[in-house]
Amino acid sequence: MPRVLQEMETPALLLDEARMERNIERMRRQVERLGVAFRPHVKTNKCIEVARRMMTGPEGPITVSTLLEADYFAGHGVRDILYAVCIAPNKMDHVLALQARGVRMSIILDSVEAARLVAQRLAHAPAGIGVLIEIDADGHRSGVKPESPELLDIARTLEAGGVAVRGVMTHAGSSYDCRSAQALRAMAEQERRAVVLAAGRLRAAGMACPVVSVGATPTGLFAEHLEGVTELRAGVYVFFDLVMAGIGVCDVDDIALSVLATVIGHQREKGWTLLDAGWMAMSRDRGTSSQPLDQGYGLVCDLDGRPLQDYILVGANQEHGIMARRPGAGADTLQLRVGQQVRILPNHACSTAAQYGEYQVVRGGSQVRATWKRFSGW
Repeated sequence: MPRVLQEMETPALLLDEARMERNIERMRRQVERLGVAFRPHVKTNKCIEVARRMMTGPEGPITVSTLLEADYFAGHGVRDILYAVCIAPNKMDHVLALQARGVRMSIILDSVEAARLVAQRLAHAPAGIGVLIEIDADGHRSGVKPESPELLDIARTLEAGGVAVRGVMTHAGSSYDCRSAQALRAMAEQERRAVVLAAGRLRAAGMACPVVSVGATPTGLFAEHLEGVTELRAGVYVFFDLVMAGIGVCDVDDIALSVLATVIGHQREKGWTLLDAGWMAMSRDRGTSSQPLDQGYGLVCDLDGRPLQDYILVGANQEHGIMARRPGAGADTLQLRVGQQVRILPNHACSTAAQYGEYQVVRGGSQVRATWKRFSGW
C-alpha cells in the first residue's frame, strides 16, 4: 500500500520517477541524434529497476565502476559489461569469473606495465576479455595522451602477448569545470578528437581498434557531433544533481534525487533550523563550493520538491544538518516547526545515494509508490 511522506522515518532517499523518466528521454533523443551506440554508466544508480530504464536492451551494454556492480547486473541478465577503471592485477580472477558466467567483459588500462601483466594473465585464459586503452583527453585523471609514443607501446605489448586491442575510451572529467554551453561544446569536441586521433594512430599501426568510446554526462548532452566515435557512456544524467545544475547541464527542477529530512530543533539566535540529515545522510561532497553558487551541503525544498528561496544546508555534523539562509541572503524569515519535513537536493547524486540501501519512489504528490533496492561497496 502506498505510504505518505509525512509518515516516513527520516532521513530517507527519494526518487522522483517522473523527473527521472524525463532525464532518460532527453539522453535517448541525444544519442539517437548523434547516431552512436549507448552504454549507460550504472555507478550512480546501482539499481536494476533504474538501469533497465536506461539500457537499450535487457543484456546491456552497460558501464560499471566496481566489480560488485558487474556481479549484481550479471545476476540480472546483463551480458555486455565494461569495467571502466584501470584494471588492478588482483581483480583479474574476478573478471575471468564473470566471463565464465557468460558475461562479455571489457577492461581498460593505460600503461605498458599493466598491459604486460594483463597479457601474462590472459595467456592461458579462455579468449574473450576485451581490452581498451584509456586515453587522457583533458589532463583530468588517468589515461595516456593520444599523441604519446606510449600509446603504441601499450598496444604492441598487448598484441605481442596475444591480446587484441578492442579499442580506446576516455572520460572528459574536466567538463565538470565548464561554466557555459560554449565551453561544454568545446570540451565535447576535445574529448572526441582525442579518442579519434588515438584510434587512427592504432589503425595506422595495423590494429583494428573497433571501439571508440567517449563518456561524460556534460559532454554527451552538449556534443554537436561524434564523427569517428562508436559509443557514448553517461550515468549521472539519470538523476542529475546540483553540480550538474551549476554548470548549466540541467535545471534544478530536473534533479530527480532528494533526501527527506525532518526538523528536530532550532538555534534561533543563529538563524539555524536543525534537521536529522547531516553528512551521513547527504555525504561530505561539496562539489558546488567552487561554482559561482555554493549550495552548501544541499539545497532545501518543500515536500513537493520546490526550492525554499535561498535556504541550504550551511553546515553538517554526522547526524545534524544545519539549515539556514544562504550567506548574504538576509536574515532567516522561514519558521518551520519541529516535526515538519523538507527535501534536500544533493550536490553529487552518486555520493548521496551511496549512503542508502533503497530508493523511495514518488511520482507527484506525497505518496511513495514503490521501494527499489540499491547497493554499495566493491
